[in-house]
Amino acid sequence: MTLKLTSVVTVAGACLLITLFVAGSASHKSEAAAPVASATTTQPPAITLFLVGDSTMSDKPLIPAYPERGWGQLLPMYFKPTVRVANYAVNGRSSKSFIDEGKWQAVVEKIKPGDYVLIQFGHNDENKTNLVRYSEPFTTFKTNLTKYVRDTQARHGIPILSTPVARRKFTVSGKARETHGDHSVAVRQVAAELQVPLLDMDKRSMELLDQMGPEQSKRLFDWIEPGEYQKLPEGLKDDSHLNAFGASRICDLAVLEIKGVAPVLAQHFK
Repeated sequence: MTLKLTSVVTVAGACLLITLFVAGSASHKSEAAAPVASATTTQPPAITLFLVGDSTMSDKPLIPAYPERGWGQLLPMYFKPTVRVANYAVNGRSSKSFIDEGKWQAVVEKIKPGDYVLIQFGHNDENKTNLVRYSEPFTTFKTNLTKYVRDTQARHGIPILSTPVARRKFTVSGKARETHGDHSVAVRQVAAELQVPLLDMDKRSMELLDQMGPEQSKRLFDWIEPGEYQKLPEGLKDDSHLNAFGASRICDLAVLEIKGVAPVLAQHFK
């Protein structure tokens, strides 16, 4: 019985060795036949898409449980491995404070030729009571946006401007209300003046709000029932910050906008 068992193990082992040898040979042929495919799996992506902006775009921690998400947090899932999304957006930052805190310079130093930089500010620039954040739409705000564009181009990167995501506000007749006013106008102006691509996320998200209406659109934002989250025992009614569903829907809109204005980058979508 011992000899038979040893014989069986030896044969099984021999079969395993043969199988491994054959699989290794097939793998070697595949690499030789498709060197480009092999390179994409062993080398870092050729293009980096940097995201700079505020809380509607930024990555949020998943643990401990908390409802807020940024649309930029979901963007990597739409791309092939040939694009790496580097999300530098930070909660509470404006076009001014992002520069003043040195966060923009940290991004600039990493931009290489052919990289993209997607710039979305406005929410926090509008706060006139906070001088750390506030920028006047047609002077300092436009100057800041121009700096982002020119600094990116100086590194041979490709800047893309974006208007801010709309807040959930409706008129008495139930139509989505413009909440960013002159700051969105200023973004559009800079994009036209400097001839760079524009994602009009304010316009697109307002269209989504109109489509969903005042009640259903709560599903996009952090409207939380009391007790649903340990960190929010009293609940929350937030018409600015997105939840996971809202971030997903807004990211869908951003992808559609990218396809329309940045076709070379869009070639890297799955």
